[in-house]
Amino acid sequence: MLLPSLLDAKMSNPGKITRIDIYSARYPMTGYFKFFSSPSGSTGRSCVTVKLTTDQGLVGWGQSVPIAKWSYETLETATTTLKDYFAPALIGHDAADIAGAHAKMDQAIAPSFSVGMPITRAGVDIALWDLAGKAAGKSVTELMGRKQIDPLTLSWTLNARTLEEVPQLVEQGRARGYENFNIKVAPDPEFDVKLAKAARKAAPEGFLWADANCGFEPEIALQAASRLADAGVDIFEAPIRPNQIRGYQALKKQGALPILMDEGVISPRDLEEFIALDMLDGIASKPSRCGGLTSNLAQIELILKHNLQWVGSGLTDPDISLAATLHLYNAYQLKKPAALNGLQFLTASILMEPFADTDGKLICPEGPGLGVDVDEDKLVTLVNESSGRVCTVI
Repeated sequence: MLLPSLLDAKMSNPGKITRIDIYSARYPMTGYFKFFSSPSGSTGRSCVTVKLTTDQGLVGWGQSVPIAKWSYETLETATTTLKDYFAPALIGHDAADIAGAHAKMDQAIAPSFSVGMPITRAGVDIALWDLAGKAAGKSVTELMGRKQIDPLTLSWTLNARTLEEVPQLVEQGRARGYENFNIKVAPDPEFDVKLAKAARKAAPEGFLWADANCGFEPEIALQAASRLADAGVDIFEAPIRPNQIRGYQALKKQGALPILMDEGVISPRDLEEFIALDMLDGIASKPSRCGGLTSNLAQIELILKHNLQWVGSGLTDPDISLAATLHLYNAYQLKKPAALNGLQFLTASILMEPFADTDGKLICPEGPGLGVDVDEDKLVTLVNESSGRVCTVI
């Protein structure tokens, strides 16, 4: 897969980046989701919205979506990394050169095990793709080599704290037309098996996957895999931490369920190594996790090359991050229901025309770039209401 600057030699150049605006905020939420909770209740969905402006008068939008309880990146570190490191490195950069932008971000923030600050840099990467599409007069889907827009089937997230909650949570999804479910599991296999059975009973023909978010130890994960398979689960995502290599190898060899990695798969190089080590049957794709569209599309290409599985999920993505994810999954013709639960949990939008699911499906935008229009008044209101901040680098 080529980057946008190489896909169409005749595309208009978006120009050089002259200004970067950074808006940190928290989207309000509804319901319970373990990654966004605290003793005092929901903390909101952290988000840093990135606006790139070029000397050609074009604007590209992106979003970085850190989750302190899911990774080491937080709202505060994402904001300062963008303001003090990535943005200064990118002022004056040719916006058509996406690979060069990533190289400059690599120089600004050194890698650790993998790419440095991948969730944060995803916001920049998405904004660059938005600029490339607008300059070419093409959607991001078209930049990736596909024109057809198909409705994407979604999966409803069941993050139950008790079994008594399950019927109500299932009914909420069914009432909105959802027929597929993803369940949050670990660390208690006894509870997880009962949850899986309840979800399978509610959707006998639906796709059901269990996501442990690295919450098991390897020996427990081996036991849980067999029991979850018997309960009707179709795939097992992130059962253990990604550095437990022998554990992943044992789970794959066991073969009770397809083992899909998520956390820890940041760059295509990471994925190549994990495949060579025979650790996985596939990945749960997330552009917002791995540095944006550029990295994630290369990972999907690797998965297809090796005849492995991939499913689509997200990080409870709001507005712009969700739009980017939809374009990627649309371009690669995702077949399995996608666990994109932003519309399930978030209660605000900064778009002129907010996304809306219909019968458990979502349509990818069709306009140039990401195909969405940001309402900057809504964005400023969101920043103010959540005690966020606005920074500008020129």
